[in-house]
Amino acid sequence: MVYNVIGVTSGTSLAGLDLVFVALTEVRGKWTYEIKAAERLAYTSEWEEKLSAAAKLSARDYLLLHAEYGHFTGHAINQFITQHELDHKVHFIAAHGHTVFHVPAQKMTAQLGDGAAIAAVTGLSVIGDLRAMDIALGGKGAPVLPVAEQLLFPDYRFRVNLGENATIAAEQDGQLIAWDVCPANYVLDTLAGMLGRAFDEEGKLAAGGVTDQKLLDALNGLAFYNEKYPKTLAAKFGTGTILPMIQQHQLSTQGKLNTYTQHIAAQIAVAVRQLASQEEGVTHNLLLTGGGTKNTYLVETIQQALQVQNITVTVQEEPFRNALMIALLGALRWRQEPNALASVTGAEKDSVGGALWAV
Repeated sequence: MVYNVIGVTSGTSLAGLDLVFVALTEVRGKWTYEIKAAERLAYTSEWEEKLSAAAKLSARDYLLLHAEYGHFTGHAINQFITQHELDHKVHFIAAHGHTVFHVPAQKMTAQLGDGAAIAAVTGLSVIGDLRAMDIALGGKGAPVLPVAEQLLFPDYRFRVNLGENATIAAEQDGQLIAWDVCPANYVLDTLAGMLGRAFDEEGKLAAGGVTDQKLLDALNGLAFYNEKYPKTLAAKFGTGTILPMIQQHQLSTQGKLNTYTQHIAAQIAVAVRQLASQEEGVTHNLLLTGGGTKNTYLVETIQQALQVQNITVTVQEEPFRNALMIALLGALRWRQEPNALASVTGAEKDSVGGALWAV
């Protein structure tokens, strides 16, 4: 069975709206994919301001923005369809929306982008609200992508994604498990911004800095890293805990970038160590994905940290990976198959997540 899907995502970094048109093929339980078109629609300064301020709006104004952003997304999809000549080729849309509130402890999550509005504008069926059912079942609603990763890349013992957070996924005792390891790109990009850069290209700034052992020890000693999985990071952990801790230390921004890069690598190594076989001579493979793979210094630091554990690292640079994964999660919802696993999120049971607006 082939599903031609448009996957749509928006990260908290406000880099823009990612759209991907992908052919997803399922044959006897095995999935493959072919990305046929993809692009990022950069947000205007007006939309950046609206999205960044959304959490402070009144209930009425938030819902008005929810509808407005849904229509905006729908028009962006129509533009994407026209530009890439996709008329009458799309089976459905899977739209994650833009996360504003995520409070799993109180069984609530909210993403901007009204699916009904997207469906009305595009004339296509839309799947959205992918986290809501898992949250309602007591899960953390995150990480949301490991189920799709497992289906598309089943031959890797470990899968690590370097996104705004670093996440790890692996099969253990016949179950898929995954968790947020530590904040990643968000912190590095924020530090690079202090030097007037949008990001640290290839990690050159970090590579020119010197590791501060005192700061590194303090970061590695944070209580979150001793918690048992399943676990997920709140956005405020990076902004409210990590960055203030880094800023308390008197060292150059390059030194901070270097130290935090070492921290990411160290925590990934710890996560792998929790799961890897300790048998002497056993080699495991690890797939490294996400936007952080463009950071050459970060990748090399991770490889060095894992070398002592006999872990072979394969780097996959797929700039529209998240939108691809959302497309597959949408396809699972379309098929009424579980796309959120209790072993990953801690929910009461596996679930088929996603609301469907059919036209």
